[in-house]
Amino acid sequence: MQAELTSKDLSTFGFLGYPVLQAADIIMYKAYGVPVGVDQLPHVELTREIARRFNFLYKEVFPVPEPLLTSVPKLLGIDGRKMSKSYDNSIYLSDRGKELHQKVAAMFTDPQRMRKKDPGNPEICNVFTFHGLYSPKETVAEINKACRVAGIGCIECKKMLAARIEEALAPVHERMDYYLSHLQDIHYIFSVGNGRATKIARRTMEEVREAVKV
Repeated sequence: MQAELTSKDLSTFGFLGYPVLQAADIIMYKAYGVPVGVDQLPHVELTREIARRFNFLYKEVFPVPEPLLTSVPKLLGIDGRKMSKSYDNSIYLSDRGKELHQKVAAMFTDPQRMRKKDPGNPEICNVFTFHGLYSPKETVAEINKACRVAGIGCIECKKMLAARIEEALAPVHERMDYYLSHLQDIHYIFSVGNGRATKIARRTMEEVREAVKV
């Protein structure tokens, strides 16, 4: 962590401005909850502090948003590091077919399990974490049990996962294909959304200016 920090230029406005901009995007629309992963909890806490501070100094304008975590609050990349475009280790919602299967096949598993006959530890296996998100509870329980006694190999486990992800994303891919051939629908959705967001933002800024007397 220290090495990552020393390699970054922390003297720029961007280092401060970016999280503040994130906070503005949240409180501008008076969100009560923010769906995030565990890595984003510090950003939400900064947002909460900004909202609390403004309300204390001026007037009760902003709700103090709560972080909303799912049952699987953290998904690592296929190489076991933080999932990031910069690391080229992400599985995208648009991935399908051969590309998806190749990425799943390349995923890191239990590093201590060297051979198929070795028992594994699902608790430290990234593939198992993904199963918790995409596979039925019965399947997850079966994999958990079988992996610990070398009853299932990593290759088989990955193939099962790839099939589950493909099945789960099929409706997403169908909608993506539809909108790619109906771009006018996308423009309409953007237009309606922008209109709604603009109205909310204007009302919020009116309250802010009234509170700070400008």
